[in-house]
Amino acid sequence: MAKKAKKQHQQGGTPATVALTAAGAPFTVHAYDHDPAHPSYGEEAAEAMGVSPDRVFKTLVADVDGTLTVAVVPVAGQLDLKALAAAVGGKRAAMADPALAERTTGYVRGGISPLGQRKRLPTVLDASASAHATICVSAGRRGLEVELPPQTLADLTQAVLAPIGRPS
Repeated sequence: MAKKAKKQHQQGGTPATVALTAAGAPFTVHAYDHDPAHPSYGEEAAEAMGVSPDRVFKTLVADVDGTLTVAVVPVAGQLDLKALAAAVGGKRAAMADPALAERTTGYVRGGISPLGQRKRLPTVLDASASAHATICVSAGRRGLEVELPPQTLADLTQAVLAPIGRPS
């Protein structure tokens, strides 16, 4: 780990912010007080930051034909599992077991970031992200988001851009 990234991690950074710093990527951290009673982590983040829900993206982990795959979609919508499977050349997708998702990514549910995961997983970013100059994704814990250009996120996660989200 680079000295600068290691120092930031020791000062309370998350694996996601450490990865962004190490890559020299442009990003802004947004912290807010997380309410455990809120029904939606993503909508809570959008409200707390005063950002449109179509710019705040949630990170979901699905099982596509036996391979854990990360899907990054707007919090204002839902993941289209068939579209996710098609985006990675698979046939069938289902949501992954939450405990397995947590163990594999190194993050807790509601705080899973597409960045800095314990194990690099295939990643698909909803194509709607490219309509925005910046988007927000979890920074690796509840109550912490990072704002960054969608292309930066795609580059750092080696994500495929595909229409995998659908309105709620």
